Amino acid sequence: MNLVVVSNRVARGKPNEPMTGGLAAALLPVVEHSGAIWVGSSGRVRDGHQKEPFAEIEALGSGAIATLDLPAAHYGGYYEGFANSALWPALHSRSDLIRVSRDDYVSYREVNAFMARALMRFRKAQTAFWVQDYHFLALGAELRDLGVDDPIGFFLHTPWPVAAVMQGVPNHRELITAMLAYDLIGFQTNDDCQNFLGYVAGELGLAVEDGVAISQHGRTRCEVFPIGIDAEKFAQYAAKSASHPDVSRLRRSLNGERLAIGVDRLDYSKGLVNRISAFDRLWTEHPHFARSISLLQIANPSRGAIEAYGNLQNEVARLVSDVNGRHGEADWTPIRYLNKGFSQAVLAGLYRTAQIGVVTPLHDGMNLVAKEYVAAQNPADPGVLVLSKFAGAANELDAALLVNPHDIDGMARAIAVAAAMPLTERKMRWDAMMKKLRGHTIQQWSADFVAELEKCRTEKAAVAPLANQPPQALRWLKSAISGVRLI
Repeated sequence: MNLVVVSNRVARGKPNEPMTGGLAAALLPVVEHSGAIWVGSSGRVRDGHQKEPFAEIEALGSGAIATLDLPAAHYGGYYEGFANSALWPALHSRSDLIRVSRDDYVSYREVNAFMARALMRFRKAQTAFWVQDYHFLALGAELRDLGVDDPIGFFLHTPWPVAAVMQGVPNHRELITAMLAYDLIGFQTNDDCQNFLGYVAGELGLAVEDGVAISQHGRTRCEVFPIGIDAEKFAQYAAKSASHPDVSRLRRSLNGERLAIGVDRLDYSKGLVNRISAFDRLWTEHPHFARSISLLQIANPSRGAIEAYGNLQNEVARLVSDVNGRHGEADWTPIRYLNKGFSQAVLAGLYRTAQIGVVTPLHDGMNLVAKEYVAAQNPADPGVLVLSKFAGAANELDAALLVNPHDIDGMARAIAVAAAMPLTERKMRWDAMMKKLRGHTIQQWSADFVAELEKCRTEKAAVAPLANQPPQALRWLKSAISGVRLI
């Protein structure tokens, strides 16, 4: 079977270059080893007058990357608008941050339609499409509208909230009805899957049985596929990185103090304000930890054109400055705060240098940083993971110190416990978590999903779509909205 993987962003797989995000890092080994074609945005835009979407193609391991210039007229409304100012806050249960217009939704659907047309050039006999994440909720429906009857699967890397939150997203019924064109929809956790099925049954009034939703498209199976990492590869990166200048300079600068590390995109879902407040509380309530524990917080800015992100960047920078001003000394900085990305190879070395990993999002689909931190540790002297119970990774890494990121005092206590944990307990917890990581790798994740996609499509072909229901108007925009030029 020919596999076409689709996501908003792609990565080149160069270990010495910064990664663009967890999704890109996760998909790299899938494409490199499976021979798949990975299609995504080039990061550039065009005026939209070209007759056919233009793709640049380059080799990636046994697979290939194809990048597209997206239409300039719709990119802002699609990406900064509907995807990241409506869907992202809703998916992370922050409906108070939804800021979106009708035009943004039009642009979102238009870019989904544009991508569907672009994918037709990669369609061969025995092709399956695997669509990634919230940028392309409607892409499966657009492919069906073009006559594609191949297997089409979708995986959501973020959480899926309760129905009441999704109801705050404009056009939510149309959008989620379109999602049911997928043969298989994968989620990070059982809660996410059940929330989605609850919406389908309660809001759309559709039949749901044993994880299968029945709609005008036929059968859509919803299952849980917790995403993993290549733990052995990450461990190799960590072991080899000791001589890297960034890592060796950090190690020399510590002067015997314990280091905690946080690595996040600068996003309101990551709980950075609460995390920094917890370290502030630690040094305030337990002054003896001053000079003995410091925090390295790497926070790579993103989506700076969106107001909520600009506000967050200012708030975090101000808070770090305040905390360092209160607790710092002439020769000691409590929080080292960096607004730049690092390659996976360097990150692995930074993780291994840190005795405490702090991964405390307010809400996260999985959070691969938690898994990377564990995989990077020295087996003879591993660090301790402090992990939010609201990250999907907490379902697997239950040997971490699980915390409520809204409980500042509780997080401060957990950091203190981590700093004082004896070697025997640290090794016991690390062994338990590494066993989980080795048993649920990124390779196994992709193989499980693709195998289930083939199975679901076979089942769906045996069941006729529901009678007496009109086909979904997937090109609803042409008749519903006047005065909008379609690509």
